[in-house]
Amino acid sequence: MTAAAPSVPSTRLAFIGGGNMASALIGGLLARGLEPASIQVVEPFEGARDRLRQQFGIAAALAPEAALADAGLVVWAVKPQTFAEAAAQARPFVDPGALHLSVAAGIRSNSIGTWLGTTRVVRAMPNTPALVGQGMTGLFARDAVTAADRAQVEQVIAPSGEWIWVDAEEQLDAVTALSGSGPAYVFLFLEAMIQAGAEMGLAREQAARLAVGTFAGATELARRSQEPPTVLRERVTSKGGTTYAAITSMQQDQVPAHFVKALHAARTRARELGDEFGSA
Repeated sequence: MTAAAPSVPSTRLAFIGGGNMASALIGGLLARGLEPASIQVVEPFEGARDRLRQQFGIAAALAPEAALADAGLVVWAVKPQTFAEAAAQARPFVDPGALHLSVAAGIRSNSIGTWLGTTRVVRAMPNTPALVGQGMTGLFARDAVTAADRAQVEQVIAPSGEWIWVDAEEQLDAVTALSGSGPAYVFLFLEAMIQAGAEMGLAREQAARLAVGTFAGATELARRSQEPPTVLRERVTSKGGTTYAAITSMQQDQVPAHFVKALHAARTRARELGDEFGSA
C-alpha cells in the first residue's frame, strides 16, 4: 500500500534522535495537523535541539526522562553504531507496551527487541527525498505487530512520501541497496551529466538545470507509464541516433553490469551493519 494514510497517529510520539530524518517525519506530521505537544524528542546534540525548537516549537530533551513513558509509539532515528547505547539509556523510561519504529539502517528487529524487551517492532528504510515529501520507505513488521500498529506506522510515514511492506526482514537489505542508498546514485549521475555539459560548452548552471529537469521528467514519465523502463528506453533510442551512441557506449563499458554490482555491494554492507552493531 502506498496511498496516503488517513489522519495522524492518535497516540503520543517520542523520537529518539532529532536529525534530518526525524525532522522530515516531524515536519510532515505537524503539517498534517498533529500538535507539537504530542511529540517529544531526545537529542544529545545542542545544535539539533536548537533547530527543532526554532523550526517546530519542540523543546527536545538532552537525555531520556520520565515523560517518555507517555509515548505509545517510539521512533528510533539514531545511527546504527549508537543504537544499543541509546536503547540502554531509554529503556528504563519507555512504556513496556509501546510500539517501536526504527529507521536505523541495518539493525535487525531481533536486536532491537532484545535491547528494548519487546517484540512490537517495525523496521523502516526511508530515503532522503523524505525531506521534501517525496521519499520511498520499505517497512517490515514482526509478528507481534497488529494491523492497528501498522496503520499507526503508516500515519507516521505517509507525510514523507510512499511506502511498501516487505514480508521477510532480509528484504530490507535489498530495499536499503535500491531505494535507501538510491538517491546518491541519482546524484552521482547528475554530477556526471553536469560535468559533461560543462565540457561541451554549457554553463554549469545550464547543465545542472537540464540534468535535474531530465531526471525529474523521466522519473515522472516512468511513474505514470504502464510500460516498463526497457520499453521507454527503446522508444527514445533510434538505431544510429545520438541516444543510441550514448547507450551503446555505456553498454560497451559494462555500465549497467557495474551498476548492478554496486547495488549488491550496498546490500552486503547493510547485512554487515546488522552483524557489526546488532546484539549477539
